Amino acid sequence: MIPFVREFDFAYGRCDAVSPLIRRVVAENPGPFTFTGTGTYIVGRSSRGAPVAVIDPGPPDARHLAALLAAVEGQRVTHVLVTHTHRDHAPLARPFAEAVGAPVLAARPPARTVHVSAALDEDHDEAFVPDVVLSGGEEIAEEDWTLEALATPGHASNHMAFVLREENALFSGDHVMGWSTTVVAPPDGDMTAYMASLETVMARGFDTLWPTHGAPVRDPGPFLAAYREHRLEREAQVLARLAAGDRRIVEMTPRLYAAVDERLWPAASMSVWAHLIALERAGRVAADPAPTLDAVWIPA
Repeated sequence: MIPFVREFDFAYGRCDAVSPLIRRVVAENPGPFTFTGTGTYIVGRSSRGAPVAVIDPGPPDARHLAALLAAVEGQRVTHVLVTHTHRDHAPLARPFAEAVGAPVLAARPPARTVHVSAALDEDHDEAFVPDVVLSGGEEIAEEDWTLEALATPGHASNHMAFVLREENALFSGDHVMGWSTTVVAPPDGDMTAYMASLETVMARGFDTLWPTHGAPVRDPGPFLAAYREHRLEREAQVLARLAAGDRRIVEMTPRLYAAVDERLWPAASMSVWAHLIALERAGRVAADPAPTLDAVWIPA
């Protein structure tokens, strides 16, 4: 079982110091995929004039923008970082950056418009354009802190996490969340890439994970191992449904997610699809006529 962390002390608009170098302000956009809302992180000392970076400004919410500007008043925002271009992370980046006079840094947006499903609020912010394109491995440093861009595609093709070296911590965006497993929704979401990125994060041995939604993960080793095991178990369950005679995702999902609220089955079907695409690439299943959401799937 994944040791989920669902207790979370916060108030909307309040700036909380959560570590010596990290503060957090939560936007009021709760939902089935955002938990309590988007947590925007401020990295750096809180003293007047100190340089700070801001990670995931969040949705286009005037109240959240005002709260962020109040939180960094008297400080020097040097960088605005975005983990990925989904609408609960990226839209406020440009208005905030213009207000504080800082560049926006992120991975390159998807090359084409990607709409995963009407059931998910996971569409990309199509207007988002970073000032600096990150590919992974870049170092962003000021006098008190050092951030490293860590490419973690899977949840989104352009997902970028950020390492805070001074605290051996990772701002994991939506790649790993403490309150729930992460949605991997094709065509932009990719389970093969997700599992590879998970291995990358596990190998780094971080002391803390700071997801954009919810509370931190303070013991990442066992948590990440359980996260990975859950994905592998789900893959095995998908193969078992195929062996039992299910041929379409719409047949598999109610059986695989019988204990889950039916309202979440459309989202769950995206995860099943992602697993099947990964299995098709590995030659373990076949899709007729192509690996689409509505395809007929058979064991290879």
